[in-house]
Amino acid sequence: MSESTFSIIVPVLNEAAGLTQLAAQLAPLVKAGAQVLLVDGGSHDLTPELGKNAGFQVIRSERGRAKQMNAGAAQANGDTLVFLHADTRLPEGALGLIRNGLGARPCWGRFDVHIAGQHPMLRVVAALMNWRSRLTGIATGDQAMFMRRKAFDAVGGFPVQPLMEDIEISRRLRTVSKPLCLRARVVTSGRRWETRGVWTTILLMWRLRWAYWRGVPASELAQAYQ
Repeated sequence: MSESTFSIIVPVLNEAAGLTQLAAQLAPLVKAGAQVLLVDGGSHDLTPELGKNAGFQVIRSERGRAKQMNAGAAQANGDTLVFLHADTRLPEGALGLIRNGLGARPCWGRFDVHIAGQHPMLRVVAALMNWRSRLTGIATGDQAMFMRRKAFDAVGGFPVQPLMEDIEISRRLRTVSKPLCLRARVVTSGRRWETRGVWTTILLMWRLRWAYWRGVPASELAQAYQ
């Protein structure tokens, strides 16, 4: 089998404040041959300009994480797609770990996650996320999902919905293969937990996931989330 080529797709919206740090992390991967696509959903700050100055390919898209990630995948040239949130950092040697772990089956997966922040409950939240993901075979976007291009195409990409697109594509990908659950940890920002209140956010997310499992449309859940 020939060596995998990677496309790292990052949906962005008004991420200028953190783009320098993101660019510093991704620049070595670009030098190693990975393609990085920043998919801008209509930023009002300097996100697109900073992305271009960093040497990344910047794509304009309709706003919405699922739409942005699908737009990036449409222009990706890699046979392995990595979907990375702008506030998430990959672990050392991430692409090698993916390359060594993926085969014909499994054809998709995710990393364990560490949530950066001051609140002690964030460590518990991350541990529960990793445990739940390993138990159910469902990944979240915070865990830097990755997949073979063929698997992405086979399930029709991310469902165009305003919330839970990561949950839904995981469900569909499980029909293709079990996920590769890498124990190496991505580091994601705890800002949404700390801004809204950690306990408030924990209860909200569990309530939304329970409602989605019961069949409540994602459009209704998005209103509650916002």
